[in-house]
Amino acid sequence: MSAALTRDTDQTAAHHAQAVSNSVFGFWVYVMSDAILFAILFATFAVLRHNYAGGPTGATLFDLPKVFGETLLLLTSSVTYGLAVLAMNRKNRIQVLGWLLITFLLGLGFIGMEVSEFQRMILTGAGPDRSGFLSAFFTLVGTHGLHVSFGLIGMLVMMVQVMHKGLTVPVQSRLIRLSMFWHFLDIVWIGVFSVVYLMGVM
Repeated sequence: MSAALTRDTDQTAAHHAQAVSNSVFGFWVYVMSDAILFAILFATFAVLRHNYAGGPTGATLFDLPKVFGETLLLLTSSVTYGLAVLAMNRKNRIQVLGWLLITFLLGLGFIGMEVSEFQRMILTGAGPDRSGFLSAFFTLVGTHGLHVSFGLIGMLVMMVQVMHKGLTVPVQSRLIRLSMFWHFLDIVWIGVFSVVYLMGVM
């Protein structure tokens, strides 16, 4: 009976390991496809960045100090997520939840500032239908913002899972994958900040 129990335990562990391995592979396929998507959006913006159609330019629209504040929020959220992962490695569930909550609030602040910027631009007649430049701008920045929003939803889901399931192997695997996704969005945003905003005000 002991041998059968050990065999069942080994089979269950192997099944979990295979499931985690499949999930990790699927995650990397997704990230690569996302990288291609953003590469296409950056290329489109590069082509259309000077197509103002007599409308406003980035130099007249962008509030660089505010965008820098957005950038600080997102980059800081990457640090706090890293601290959540360190707490996870120590099996400290309370600290994991605390750092995830802080990360969520920082990300929410980023989205709030971005929505405010979009609203201000649209109300002044600088919506995505105004010019090729603005269409490319709203598409690129909006797609990134949508990804951040999905990341925030994922964070809420993970907080619930940590509370109810604890730091099990599958939960830790999901936390690591969400961490990589979040850092990926930071890298994309650095590109957006540099290519769209900094070059846009020059």
